[in-house]
Amino acid sequence: MSNDKQKTDLSWLNLPSLNNTIKSLFSGYLLAVGLGAILASAQILTTHGMADGKLGLSVDDIVYSYHGDPANSKIETKLNGSMRDKASEADKLEIIKWVRAGAPKNQWQTKIKDIFYSNCISCHSVIPGLPDFTRYENVKKVATTNKGASTTTLTRISHIHIFAISFIFFFNGLIFSLAVKIKTWLKITIIFMPFLFLIIDVFSWWLTKMSPNFAWLTILSGVGYSLCSAITWFVSLYQMWILPRTGKSFAINAWAE
Repeated sequence: MSNDKQKTDLSWLNLPSLNNTIKSLFSGYLLAVGLGAILASAQILTTHGMADGKLGLSVDDIVYSYHGDPANSKIETKLNGSMRDKASEADKLEIIKWVRAGAPKNQWQTKIKDIFYSNCISCHSVIPGLPDFTRYENVKKVATTNKGASTTTLTRISHIHIFAISFIFFFNGLIFSLAVKIKTWLKITIIFMPFLFLIIDVFSWWLTKMSPNFAWLTILSGVGYSLCSAITWFVSLYQMWILPRTGKSFAINAWAE
């Protein structure tokens, strides 16, 4: 079979020319992933984005999350940041005073334990990955100087992040690869760059753990792969459901270059 014949046979394989069944499959995936991205952004803003006690993701938030805050304990940073609404001001003050006094065990048994039971253990006793605050030893660990994320934690979240997000980028890119009216070099760039930014993102956590000067890389990489993903998302949905209404017949090879 000649190359010209192969090109003709593939002329239907583009987003505007897909049948409604495949368009519905692709669109359902894109809509679900889009909602997931919004929820992920909200989660980042309410956790890492509150590490410095202020709403909005900043370089300081990245530094406190991964490098740590030598001036404060991890629990104090959390109580003034992402966990600030999880306890009353009076209870937070008692915990912070106890932590700054060295987290003595005798006060844990007589007073502080009840505060944790009232405010914290609904999550910090049942959710995997969170320290169990029903035990003094676990509370004592986060009552010491905040050294940021541990290497064990970074290893765990790094491999989960890379595997999970790579699958999302793969299917986003696969759908976007069928777009028309886009130069091949530009399409390749938009498809490849999210993977590169993802790798930079994960490496930036480890670099920030060693030095706070690398925190800006985390924000740069997050903005980079978010922008590329947004382009693939909007272009793919537009070409599947709006572009075909022009009544034109598209051939994938006619618009690829």
